[in-house]
This record gives sequence, structure tokens and C-alpha cells, in this order.
Amino acid sequence: MILQLYNTLTRDKQLFAPIDPKNVRMYVCGPTVYDYAHVGNARPVVVFDVLYRLLRHIYGESHMTYARNITDIDDKIMARAAETGGEIASITDKYAQAYRDDMGALNALPPTIEPHATGHVPEMIDMVARLIERGHAYAADGHVLFNVPSLASYGKLSNRNRDEMIAGARVEVASYKKDPADFVLWKPSAEDQPGWDSPWGRGRPGWHLECSCMIEKNLGETIDIHGGGIDLVFPHHENEIAQSVGVHGAPLANYWVHNGYLTVNGEKMSKSLGNFFTVHELLEEFPGKGEAIRLTLLSAHYRQPLDFTKDGIRAAVSQLNRWYRLLDGIEAGAVPDSILNALGDDLNTPRAIAELNKLASERDLPGLRAACDFMGLVQLELDVWEGRKQSFSDSLTFTDSVTFVLSNSYVDELVSKRAEAKKSKDFATADKIRADLLGEGIILEDSPQGTTWRRG
Repeated sequence: MILQLYNTLTRDKQLFAPIDPKNVRMYVCGPTVYDYAHVGNARPVVVFDVLYRLLRHIYGESHMTYARNITDIDDKIMARAAETGGEIASITDKYAQAYRDDMGALNALPPTIEPHATGHVPEMIDMVARLIERGHAYAADGHVLFNVPSLASYGKLSNRNRDEMIAGARVEVASYKKDPADFVLWKPSAEDQPGWDSPWGRGRPGWHLECSCMIEKNLGETIDIHGGGIDLVFPHHENEIAQSVGVHGAPLANYWVHNGYLTVNGEKMSKSLGNFFTVHELLEEFPGKGEAIRLTLLSAHYRQPLDFTKDGIRAAVSQLNRWYRLLDGIEAGAVPDSILNALGDDLNTPRAIAELNKLASERDLPGLRAACDFMGLVQLELDVWEGRKQSFSDSLTFTDSVTFVLSNSYVDELVSKRAEAKKSKDFATADKIRADLLGEGIILEDSPQGTTWRRG
């Protein structure tokens, strides 16, 4: 099959061709483990999990290496330890395991390898020394900095001019810098801060350095795919490239793949703005419904912004409920070409979800089962799924036999959306809403006075 991916580096969609089909390598930036991950952090996990599943299908599981790192040394972690009085190792261990558990609840497969930053400090010291030797870095006032003007290609990934790069990096003004754009590779540690001995004094690595070293040690000089959120393009990924190219003189990755932001009411979701949901909190509010969070995250194309709401989760659980009832006791057939073709076209998950609904409508249940398995959906037993529904959100109600039904208010909301779609002549959306409601036993009746509904 054909796989095309949008490459941030070249700014176009390209046919994917690995360096070695028997050793396909992908690295995705993982969490800094000082707190629970917000759902914006979960989007790249789910996106690249789908890509990982697709690459395993094409090239074989044994020919695929997927690395997702853990940053367990960082100023944010140190600040959390100072704030709580806890030990750094205890904090990082707790939140690293919470991250694994929460992402597992979204049916994300574990990566092949999970390198930790603190396990690669000798490699970081060695890379810094090589950068100094090659004239790309210098020591000053207990720090070691990368000299940005020494690399002519710097800025190619983000396509920014020099003034934009300096502003975008929010660079620290420091007397020891040769150039305002220079960034830290190694910095000194106070006595009460974690640190390692180095030729430049006791200190700790800069954030950007960590990924370059973990990639070099575990995957090699040049890898096939480097992934992460669009917010990492600059300065993090730009700086990773500078470090690795400065040492090797070769590309760090052939394909750079980035997912778009999550938004809330049109604003980027972030901890600094306080407009975020953690995955941990959502799983407590909607127990057993990690698949609904996953489906919500896949509902928009990965490169597009996604406005994430709890109503979206409620709509996703309604959709999943229909598939669960259809697939009870059904064995999987082959993964339909329609699903593979959709995902092969730059991970077009909205198109793949539309194909799942088409398979359901056509009652191709073995194909639907295989497709859901492939996309990490409908992975529980039906009785387990339904047995958890008593604790699910306020948009659902229950009969005496604990049968799932949509609440009246939620049906009214969908009927209103359908009316708006008809008014704007978006008949495809109107028809889809009618079909989806019919799948849940809701019958719509149109008349000149408007639309009424009843339960079938």
C-alpha cells in the first residue's frame, strides 16, 4: 500500500520511503514528568499510535522501532520538587507511570523503547564536547552554548527569519552569549540542584540536547520519522536538528510530522492558560471511556486544530455504543482497503471514521471489527463496556435494565444542529445526523411545523 505523509521540513505531502524497510525508525517527543498530562499532550500519542499501527502493518512489527522519550530532568520538575518538598525521583516515577497508565487507557500501544533523559547524561556530555570540537559550541561562565550563526541551515524547519527566531525562542539575555540566538546545551547546577560532573563543571543538560542524544544512541544518526506537536517545531525541533547536524553533518530525520493544537473555545489548550483537562481527570469523570477520548482526538485531521469538549466525548461514546452492539461476538476479517487507503493518505482519520460508519451501515461486520481493531477502538467486551455505564456522564440516562439511551436534551441538541444544517443546505450533515440517531433508536419525523422525534 502507499503511505503519504506531510513533511513539515519540505512543506508538502510526500510518499514515505524508509531508509531501511527492515528497520523503520520513528521518534516522538514524550512528556516532561512533573504532573499529569493534559489532553493536548495526548493528541500526539494517539496520532502517532495510529501511524505506528500503520507502519507495523506495512513493514511488519519486527521491522519497526518506535521510541517515545521521558524527560525526567528539567527545571519544571525541580520547581515541583521544591514546591512539594518531594524527591525528584519520586515525582518523576509517579507521573511517568501515570502517563503510561493514562495513555494505555486511550488504547495507545506502548512504544518499542522508552529512553529516559537521566539515562543518557554521559552521551550528552560527549555530544557537547564534539560540538565544541567542531566549532558549533563554546563554554562561557559555567555554561556551554550552541553558536547558532555557525550553522548556515539553522531555521530551515521552522522557516523563520532571524528576528522571528529570537523573538519566538524568548531568548535569555546573558552577557556570556556570543549571539542572542545561541541556546544552552549545558548549564551549571547549584549545590541543592541535581547535577553531573563534566569538563565544564557540575551541571545538567539543556532540554533540546536530550532528544538528540537519545536518538543517536537508540536509533542512529538519521531516522525516518520525527514527530510531535506543532508547538515543538521551534525552538525545540529546530535546535535538535542544529545539534545533530552539527555533530554528524547528516539530517536528523527525513520526515518531520507534527500534529495541530487542541483548542478550547478557539484558544490553544495549555497549562499556562488554565483552560485544560488532564487525561487523568477525564478518565475519572468518564470511567472506562478512554476509547471515547481517543475517538474524539481522531475526529479531526491530525494537522488541523481540534476544539476539544466534553460534549465531543459524549458524542463519541454514542458512536462507540452503536459499534459495540453491532460487533458483539463478531470475528475480524481482513482490514478493508478503504480504511488503509484513508490512513495511508496522510493519516486521514476523519475519512477512516466515515468508512467505519459506512461498514456499519452496510453490515460488513467482519470488516468493521477488523477496522476497529486496527484503529484501537471497540477493544472491550460488550458487557464490560455496558457494565461501566452507570457512572458515565450527565448526557446519558438509563432504564431499569441499565440499557444505554441518549438523554432528551442531547437528542434535542442534535435535532437543532440538523435543522441548521438543512437551512444552510448541508444535506450530507443533516442526513448523517438522522442516520446516527436512527442507529440509537431515535426516529425523526419532519413536518411543515418542524421536526419532532420519538424513541423507536
